[in-house]
Amino acid sequence: MTRIRTRKPVHPGVVFKADVLDPLGLSVTAAAKAMGVSRKHLSLFVNGHAACSKELALRIAKATGTSVASWLTMQTRYDVWEVEHADNGYLASVQSLAEVAHA
Repeated sequence: MTRIRTRKPVHPGVVFKADVLDPLGLSVTAAAKAMGVSRKHLSLFVNGHAACSKELALRIAKATGTSVASWLTMQTRYDVWEVEHADNGYLASVQSLAEVAHA
């Protein structure tokens, strides 16, 4: 049985800002430069408007001494919640492949 979360997970960018940038007193500009990403992209990420890609997760992990998996897991949990709580009415026409195979 799949458990559907009722509380939306925190976007990994918000976690990055709260747990990394703010305690270190770093600006988005300084962090972006240190990690080799554009300031605009990191700004979109920390404000929850851009996803944590594999490449960004790798850069964050290297820059912070954390794991790539932790950042990608946060993004996956966020994405799963989003899709489970979106309007998925268009899926009404999707059939079970097992039922189609046995028809």
